[in-house]
Formats: sequence, C-alpha cells, structure tokens
Amino acid sequence: MTTAPPEDQRRLLDVQALDTRLAQLAHQRRSHPVLARLTELDSRLADVETSLVASRTAVKDLRRELAKAEGDVEQVRSRAARDQARMDAGQGSAKDMQALSHEMGALSRRQGELEEVELEIMERLEAHEGALAELDAAADVIRAQKAEAQAERDAALAAVDAEARTVAEQRAALATGLDAGLVTLYDRLRGQLGGLGAAALRGRRCEGCRLELNPTDVEAIRKAAPEQVSRCEECGRILVRLPEPAKG
Repeated sequence: MTTAPPEDQRRLLDVQALDTRLAQLAHQRRSHPVLARLTELDSRLADVETSLVASRTAVKDLRRELAKAEGDVEQVRSRAARDQARMDAGQGSAKDMQALSHEMGALSRRQGELEEVELEIMERLEAHEGALAELDAAADVIRAQKAEAQAERDAALAAVDAEARTVAEQRAALATGLDAGLVTLYDRLRGQLGGLGAAALRGRRCEGCRLELNPTDVEAIRKAAPEQVSRCEECGRILVRLPEPAKG
C-alpha cells in the first residue's frame, strides 16, 4: 500500500493542474486554426503552381509555333518579292513572265492561308498569355496570404511556447521534494489514463472520472490514515482527500 504525507498528496493536485495545462498548451500548438489555414493555402498553391507549369508550357509551345508560322509567311513573302522584282524588271521570255505570274498568284493564295494560320496561333497565344497572367496573379495572392498566415502562426506558437516554459518551470518547482513513491505512481497512472493521474474527492464524486462512488467506499477512504494514498474504485486514479467544509 502506497503512503505519502497528506501535504504531498494535496500538492500533487497542483502538479496535476499544471500538467493538465501543459497538455492543453501542447494541444493548442498542434491544432491551432492557423495550421489548418496553412495546409489549405499550401494545397491551393500547389494546384495553382501545377496549372502554371501547364500554362507556361502551352505558352512556350505556342510561341514556338508562332515563330514557325511567321517564318513560313516571311519565306513566301520573300519569294513573292523576288518574283515581283523579276516581273518589274521584265527579265525572261513571255512564257517566263506567264509562269511567274501564275507562281505569284499561287504565292499570294499561300500567303493568305499562312497568315490565317498565323492569326489563329496569335489569338490562341493571347488567350493563353492572359490565362497565365491570371494564374501568376492568383499565385501571388496565395503566397501573400501564406506569408501572413506564417507570421500569425509564428506569433501564436511563440506565445504558447512561452507560457509552456513558464508552466513547466512552475511544475518542476512544485514537484521538487514530493514523495518519490507518490510521484512514480502518479506518473505511471498519468501515462495510462490520458494525462490525468490524480483527482480530488469532493463529496462522493471523483473529479477524475466524475462518477459518484459507493458510500461505503467513500467512508472507508475518509477513515483511512491521512498518509494512505487512496485510489478511485471506478477509474484507478489517485484520489486526494480534501478537508471537509465546516458545517454551519
């Protein structure tokens, strides 16, 4: 049977309160709303950046396609200009001039076709460049939101960490000198019972499991030696007896 000075048992409740606060702070650190916000922003940014890669690739391909189309048009224009120069100079026989005339007509039609292709590519390129600009702007907005959320996270977690350090120092000071056997039992139960290893007995209720105890058990606990460490029959936690309120 574990025994410990009554004062140590009562101090254990204060240690438990500080341990509970430390657990709450750890939970706050893990579950602060800004962390979920950052996860959401990271996901949105990843989606936008994936779209940006595809959009940049499309723009690059269209610019290459446009350069080729412009080259094709320029090649036909150059050929037509040379033919026109020959026509203007009257070089060659009538048959040659007739052939040049037919060729210039064909080149004119070809140039028209190529210019239509060029125009269609330019229109597609313009649309893709507009979409790319919108994606870039959207990414910039999300990056700014992420930077703001990161600053909020850093400030919030710094505040939590500062309080946790203070509470840990208070806990260490309060636990110093407590009965070693009592502390060992408490730490073991705390690990087994979700962080709550000791609770007060108020009336017939265990403040750990919040259950009403059997009157016979409560009476036995009340009559036990002050040094005896009692346990809750329902949850197994250390049950600390507090002085009974004075009856008026």
